[in-house]
Amino acid sequence: MSKNARLSLVIVAVVAVVVAGFLLFNRNDTTAAPQSSGGKVSVVEYLDLECPSCRAAHPGVEKLKGEYGDRVTFTIKHFPIPSHRNAELAAVAVEAAGAQGKRDEMFKLMFSAQQEWGGQQTSQRAAFVGFAQQLGLDPAAFEKALDAPALRDQVLASRTEGAKLGVTGTPTFFINGTKFTGAPTYDALKSAIDKELS
Repeated sequence: MSKNARLSLVIVAVVAVVVAGFLLFNRNDTTAAPQSSGGKVSVVEYLDLECPSCRAAHPGVEKLKGEYGDRVTFTIKHFPIPSHRNAELAAVAVEAAGAQGKRDEMFKLMFSAQQEWGGQQTSQRAAFVGFAQQLGLDPAAFEKALDAPALRDQVLASRTEGAKLGVTGTPTFFINGTKFTGAPTYDALKSAIDKELS
């Protein structure tokens, strides 16, 4: 074996060791949800807009947001359950409203009217367009966004991400990357957040 060939083998071996070490020490913990930056505590919620349990949890989450302010970062991720006929379109509608600066308002409207549109086996697109009009959105821009493949892809990517993290139902919360267990009541979530803040 020539001197150059030996030198090449040594270089390859060193590079392999460095890469292996880098991968070993920088691997991601697959059980941790993505954490939002900004607050001292991150709360990530995977929800389905057609899910009654998500609607029930929503007021408590909104109350917590108001109480903690910038000490806690709340992030909502879509996890439309396939058996819910209109959950995916509802999620796209929320993001379409977000394109006009009304994402939070559309979330609230979806939940407050959920008993009217949820559980239906026909498309609720007309209802969602009506919600957009109630919020004063540009109807043409909203409908165009509703049909945008990018928004649907964004919603489906969120669901895929959740599934990889072990989300099987909604709502599912992660607090500082740890999956919250138990009923997501206001008191239970508050207690878990306070524990992380202390």
